Amino acid sequence: MYDAKELVHQAINAKSKAMPTYSDFHVGAALLAKSGKVYLGANIENSSYGLTICAERTAVFQAVLEGEREFEAIAIAGDSDDYISPCGACRQVLVELCGKTLQVFMVNGKGEFKQHSIDELIPYSFGKEFLK
Repeated sequence: MYDAKELVHQAINAKSKAMPTYSDFHVGAALLAKSGKVYLGANIENSSYGLTICAERTAVFQAVLEGEREFEAIAIAGDSDDYISPCGACRQVLVELCGKTLQVFMVNGKGEFKQHSIDELIPYSFGKEFLK
């Protein structure tokens, strides 16, 4: 079992690595693999906005690159008063690469968080089963 507060703390710390050159909106993510290893991510912006990458995808892609295929939870932290929820693109990546049971901890600027499964955040998701 994982410690949700520790995962949230790591996501908050990951914000310091963000490169929000244009939006000044810092986001950090901490992805927990079933192996017990945590992969950090931060948003990195580009002047060609479509090439910007979110914190969640940074963490997921790093984990997959290192051979991880099974995940338990991800914490996503920002500085806003409201809870940080993954964007649509990140939801799709999370549900497809991390599985429908992935727990998502959304963290606000005060360090408070709430939890949902990724399946709750993206019901009726599209996946490889539709490509057969």
